[in-house]
Amino acid sequence: MPAIVKSSTDQSPAWAELALTRQPDSHQLDNIKAQLDLVLLALEMLTQISSEAMLQAATELNLSDLLADRVALWRLRQSSPLRRGQGRKRMDVEEARALVLIVHHLAKQHQELIRRAVALLEQLSEQNRAPHEAALLGDYLDDFSNAYEERMEATATPAQLSHLALKLLIDLLFYSAPSGSRRLWMALLDRSL
Repeated sequence: MPAIVKSSTDQSPAWAELALTRQPDSHQLDNIKAQLDLVLLALEMLTQISSEAMLQAATELNLSDLLADRVALWRLRQSSPLRRGQGRKRMDVEEARALVLIVHHLAKQHQELIRRAVALLEQLSEQNRAPHEAALLGDYLDDFSNAYEERMEATATPAQLSHLALKLLIDLLFYSAPSGSRRLWMALLDRSL
């Protein structure tokens, strides 16, 4: 079992919210990596943020020691078992925590866009219309599906990808809330079992 690395972030209130009662095993950590990468993919495709925005968020959150540059970010993203060519870097718990805080930070910055997309989805659902009928949702679904097919080794049907993208969109709304980092962390731990 890997030792927990202490960093300056251990003292921050946000970091403290992401506590563990026990160290995840390798299977659970793989599930956490896969889920985190999917959440990041959804956020990236909806908001069109770049890796530079993710690195800027790391700097703003004092997490640069865990996520120093684009190569480090790419390696962490490639650690997802769903990715093509995965396995180049192992993600540890502290790196997962850092990504959770970054997702929350960026989702909070783009909360208005996330809310608008979810409201459109609710409106179209009530009208029994397809999400693709709204430009914002159609673009998001197309971008998500294309990026998933390009980056991921796992295959999925268009219907499965749309369902996954919409579920992740709704999840992003919760992760953009004030307690969003804790919600994401708990969801990752629950889904990793």
